Amino acid sequence: MSMPKVFNVTGLCIPERNYMVDITGRIQAIIAGYIRKNKYFVINRARQYGKTTLLYGLEERLKAEYLVLSLSFEAADEYFQSSYALAEGLVMDIADCLRSQNVPEEIINSWSAPVSERFPMRELGKRITRLCQSCDRRSVLIIDEVDKSSDNQVFLSFLGLLRAKYLEQQKKRDMTFQSVILAGVYDIKNLKLKLHPDQEPKYNSPWNIAADFRIDMSFSEEETASMLAEYESDHGTGMDIALISRLIYAYTSGYPYLVSRICQLTDECIAGTEIFPDKKSAWTREGISAAEMLLRRESNTLFDDMAKKFADYPDLKSLLKDILFKGSSFPFDPDNHLIRLGITFGFLKEKNGNVAIQNRIFETKMYDLFLSEDSVDSIIYRRAAADRNQFLTGGSLNMRLVLEKFCQYFTEIYGGISSHFVEEEGRRLFLLFLKPIISVCFLSL
Repeated sequence: MSMPKVFNVTGLCIPERNYMVDITGRIQAIIAGYIRKNKYFVINRARQYGKTTLLYGLEERLKAEYLVLSLSFEAADEYFQSSYALAEGLVMDIADCLRSQNVPEEIINSWSAPVSERFPMRELGKRITRLCQSCDRRSVLIIDEVDKSSDNQVFLSFLGLLRAKYLEQQKKRDMTFQSVILAGVYDIKNLKLKLHPDQEPKYNSPWNIAADFRIDMSFSEEETASMLAEYESDHGTGMDIALISRLIYAYTSGYPYLVSRICQLTDECIAGTEIFPDKKSAWTREGISAAEMLLRRESNTLFDDMAKKFADYPDLKSLLKDILFKGSSFPFDPDNHLIRLGITFGFLKEKNGNVAIQNRIFETKMYDLFLSEDSVDSIIYRRAAADRNQFLTGGSLNMRLVLEKFCQYFTEIYGGISSHFVEEEGRRLFLLFLKPIISVCFLSL
């Protein structure tokens, strides 16, 4: 008896087990546009953006035609102690890949022979050539989590080896992998941004042979609707699929983790509550809104990573605060160091030629994070927190009274400060004033 499908936000998604967006089109586009054209490329996207699931689907599709050597540097720190350790580790892992794809034993034995301790990278290069010459299929190398140990010169030497063999194959002087796919958060040529956030950015990487990866990995409304249609077929909630997919996109802008998490929370946490007693009542506008609120208030790895990035990159944090609190507008220039970082981490996107926060959930979460930091020393926050109960009348927020009290307190506290301060800090101070008031409104629901 097969297990029922569920929404999944941890690890990779399996079509037979999980409700997920159909990524067949993306996989076909990668094969046609990159693999068959002998491209080496990097899939660099923000955390929890579906990279591992995409690589799994790509690997399964490629195995019918190619020898796929699929590796991960997730737990391979010891490989980067020396060039010899890396060569030995890669030989061991690739041997496992060869066995799983029924490569003849004599080829596996040749590949698995001891590596030269004196010239390990050179030996690895020659071994790759022999492997590609011996096999009856072209080979594709896939490495996930490639930036885990990218601060190591050994890793850069390995990239240099792949680059040299690629160029020699172009000249028909060598034989190597038809395609190499490296996946991680950071673009390989910008690895120094990750390693030394307190120093000037550097762009020296031997991976300048990589083709630009232009496949959109966010989920469109239509793709989300197709996932919901499969769920609806199993559960018969009567949901308005077009409306629900539109609402989810409005909150997430198609960020894969956020899309799946809202669906998961709606299915597993919202349905069955006092307000939403069954799945039919949960898969509504109100149910999705409740799931989005629950998502923003939970602690998860995505939001934890966001907070860590703000601590590591204070200049990026200042840029985001200027956008949120001062309404500052910055032209979208991906060559700008801070904007590039914001894009890399999934915090920023291009909108009408300017920089914008990636989605509404991130925007609200950033407001919450920044305001919680400021509230500790804020006089106006403490004033609002002390008086917050008076703003709720008959279950409704008395917004007129909120504005009147804000003006009163602002004048008392900041009345003698310049108009420039009002322009720069007014929005942030009003949000600080509003935060404890809104909190009491939620508690009363």
